[in-house]
Amino acid sequence: MSSRRNFLKGAASSVGVTAALAASVSSAAESGNSHYTGVHKMPRDTKLVSIKNADGSETLGVVTDKGVIDVRAACAKLRMHSPLTLDQLLQEGDADGLEKLVARAKTTGTALVDEASIKHGRLFAKPGKIVCVGLNYRQHAKEIGMQAPRVPPLFSKYNNSLAAQNAVIELPAKEISTKFDYETELLIVIGKRARNVNEADALGYVAGYCTSNDFSARDLQLELPNGQWMIGKTLDNFAPIGPYFVSADMVGDPNKLKIETWVNGELRQSSSTNDFIFNTQQMISYISKHWTLEPGDIIFTGTPQGVIAGYPKDKQVWLKAGDEIVSSIEKLGKLKFKLA
Repeated sequence: MSSRRNFLKGAASSVGVTAALAASVSSAAESGNSHYTGVHKMPRDTKLVSIKNADGSETLGVVTDKGVIDVRAACAKLRMHSPLTLDQLLQEGDADGLEKLVARAKTTGTALVDEASIKHGRLFAKPGKIVCVGLNYRQHAKEIGMQAPRVPPLFSKYNNSLAAQNAVIELPAKEISTKFDYETELLIVIGKRARNVNEADALGYVAGYCTSNDFSARDLQLELPNGQWMIGKTLDNFAPIGPYFVSADMVGDPNKLKIETWVNGELRQSSSTNDFIFNTQQMISYISKHWTLEPGDIIFTGTPQGVIAGYPKDKQVWLKAGDEIVSSIEKLGKLKFKLA
């Protein structure tokens, strides 16, 4: 816990497609959206999933009241162009292309699949930056005996940690780590280039939000000499995100969302983002004053009280293989994953 204190104190001071069509679409996916030269718009009125295809690719699905539109299949069948991944949509643009495809697919009933039949892929595979904010709920600070920081404590994860809805996280060998903990968090998804942003304008740079979990190995994070936050936070698949990306206009105020965690059906965390120490606007503004945020960058925003690390030591029962974790955020859906 002393290394956690030192870190925080330091921060405070500072496929239903034919083979031929699939091949055609695969080629389009490889070339990306590089030929799009239109205005970069953020998605609106949009709820997206990632579909893990039989060929291993991960492509967009659009959630509608009639089912999920398989974007890759719709592009092939309707001979239209659209971004095929969320990274591509956010980083390269062409929200208009996606909107036109969705409108046509809805009208014709093209490429609709049952959401329950989908194998989920990663919503994000190659974000430019994964920024994380530590100690950002008042009650969580109290449970671990820390004062609220003066500025948002920042750290990062890497792309190897990104995982999908219904992922299975393979825990490392016992000689590496044994103290595993959940951290359900609101994920902010940046939609426009942001540098030196004022708090009053900050929400205008948000494309949308997701449910996420900053899964952690507490012994690596807190008990190694000087603490090893990077190692403890960024092992393979230690950042599951899902099941949805929901555009900002569909969410409304991100600072008033219920947030909960269940472990094997037992409620462990129950709070609201209104307990943020630094709200969404403040986090974006602060981060953008230190480096440029780009479209497709993602921000983990901290976790509320109820983590295992906050329990008295004699009551700390760490997560283990076989456990099932559900992270839920109002309007954003339930992220589910298992440990092995």
